[in-house]
Amino acid sequence: MTQRYLPLIVGVWLVAGNAASQTRTTSVARTPDGHVDLQGTYDVATLTPLERAAGQPLVLTDDEAAKLEKQVADRKFRAGLPSKGDRDAPPVGGDGSPGAAGNVGGYNNFWIDNGTRYVMVDGRKRMSVIVDPPDGRIPPMTPQAQQRTASTGRVTRATSDEQAREDDPGLDPTPGAYDDPERRPLGERCLLGFGSTSGPPALPVLYNNLHQIVQTPEHVIILNEMVHDARIVRMNAPHFPSTIRKWMGDSVGRWDGDTLVVDTTNFTDKTRFRGATENLHVVERFTRVDAKTLLYRFTIEDAATWTKPWTGEYTWPATDEHLYEYACHEGNYALGNILRGARLKETK
Repeated sequence: MTQRYLPLIVGVWLVAGNAASQTRTTSVARTPDGHVDLQGTYDVATLTPLERAAGQPLVLTDDEAAKLEKQVADRKFRAGLPSKGDRDAPPVGGDGSPGAAGNVGGYNNFWIDNGTRYVMVDGRKRMSVIVDPPDGRIPPMTPQAQQRTASTGRVTRATSDEQAREDDPGLDPTPGAYDDPERRPLGERCLLGFGSTSGPPALPVLYNNLHQIVQTPEHVIILNEMVHDARIVRMNAPHFPSTIRKWMGDSVGRWDGDTLVVDTTNFTDKTRFRGATENLHVVERFTRVDAKTLLYRFTIEDAATWTKPWTGEYTWPATDEHLYEYACHEGNYALGNILRGARLKETK
């Protein structure tokens, strides 16, 4: 959870592909079994968001991109200036700032590493990861999904006046969310990275954006920096029975020319990617663009959640940075304090 020049906490493995790349390329490095070598470490931090605002084009001009990137750089510089030592303490209950920092300034710019550039695909910078629908927006939810997610958002629990999001992965949505550690979200328990950083689909987040790939004839391992989430893709294998379900789903892979295609099903009902059900279906395509770049493309489908499938893509640049131990909150002290805080509030 530090910037790239500080010791990193988590490790990530990732592979990238493109539907258009279905012919065999002879100019790229290959593994002993003849397939394109996708192995390496990649830093996927980017300023490009998943969705773009209504009416915005997919592609930025060079001048537009340079202007926006400079604005971000200037803002980060100002945010990184030393704070005044004699400043007042935050007000009781926090200062009202957004985010998961408890509204007391826990996550300032020092901890954030969300990139400095917009994604470049085919030599042009992108304003969104989503490319289909063409407007760069996630399709509308089905009436069934709208009803199912109507209660998501900030809610008050029966045993504590603390607030928790019902769509936090792994959070038990019934009253008493602070009664037991097993009822807290998976990210809070340091069991799974937040924001779909581990995937699928694997998306950029505020920090810990390194991914690393290890490749054998039988398996491809995609290691995620945050929480060391490791996806093991079983090559040319059938899916597990529907009774076997996993937080990151069951991923099976195959080669389509020089593109690695990964098909993932068998999710649990705990991860709930953007409100999806356990019937979420993700198809990823990983293609080597050049010696230092992968293109990652994914298609999302869940008929019980969205009115139609949707697709995104972005490039993953290789990096010489190393993956370091992800300690999360060392010794898991934070989780105990979270529960103690809830007990203390219940006495007042």
